[in-house]
Amino acid sequence: MKNKIIVVLFITLLLGACGLEERNPLEGKVKVGVMLSENGLGDQSFSDLAFAGLMKARDEDGIVVEYLELADTGTYESGFEQLANNGNDLVFALGFTGQEALEKVAQAYPQQSFVLVDAVSEMNNITSITFKENEGSVLAGIVAATVSETQTIGFIGGVEAPLIQRFEQGFVQGAKSVNPTIEIMTEYAGSFDNDALGAEIAANMIDSQADVLYAAAGFTGVGMLQEAEKQGVYAIGVDSDQYFYAEKAVITSMMKKIDLALFDIIHAYKETGEIPSGHVELGLAENAVGLAPFRVLDLTQEDQNRLDGYLEKATSEMK
Repeated sequence: MKNKIIVVLFITLLLGACGLEERNPLEGKVKVGVMLSENGLGDQSFSDLAFAGLMKARDEDGIVVEYLELADTGTYESGFEQLANNGNDLVFALGFTGQEALEKVAQAYPQQSFVLVDAVSEMNNITSITFKENEGSVLAGIVAATVSETQTIGFIGGVEAPLIQRFEQGFVQGAKSVNPTIEIMTEYAGSFDNDALGAEIAANMIDSQADVLYAAAGFTGVGMLQEAEKQGVYAIGVDSDQYFYAEKAVITSMMKKIDLALFDIIHAYKETGEIPSGHVELGLAENAVGLAPFRVLDLTQEDQNRLDGYLEKATSEMK
């Protein structure tokens, strides 16, 4: 079983009267343990962006980060137990799929502080962080409906769960605020890690005249981005700025700034020894969701003004 501890090691050796006295390089440092979502690192989306926030905490605050992947531990429960037993000050669960196991472990370790991202727990020693994905997705829907020439657009979800449905609902709301009669195709892949399936679903939507696609589907969504580029239609990325995965297709991305959320809560713990309790919900008002810079698009000034107007109106209404 891999157990990864990332530290900036500085070995301090104190000379004693007759030899060397070695000091534990981790002594006095804040330690956080993280159980990644089922896709693990390399999903080019949620997990990778979360990991970037952890590296920021490591680099700027000297935090010791231990992370585990499901492929290593076999089960979420085993991973959370290991992280709790290893003396981490905070233990994070990334993704709603780990909630049940986290709550089981949290009950067994009542003095340990846990943080659950993307789901809400009622347990006293679990702080829940969620995002208003629907707000950011409203903006994505406005962009899609404004630039679509066919007025047919598509949404691909990873699995049909309330979290992913919020992406869809926001996307539909935004698109229909521009054109109430726009055609919006929706399909759930049933997987977050199948780029080939994402490409297949995207191809079917493009065959049905969709010319702007949006996905909340992890690595499955990367397949959508690449198929959109292959077929010369637009796409909108998700979670992180995914322009660099399909530079001829990605107009913008719906940013869900989990990296900053993780950094902020870890930084707060380092400064105060405490974290917020209960449920922390982050949206446009907290600058926690939004759109990445626009690229690829070549709009007339009139169309650009129209798009800007839609986005400004929607943003002001939601903040």
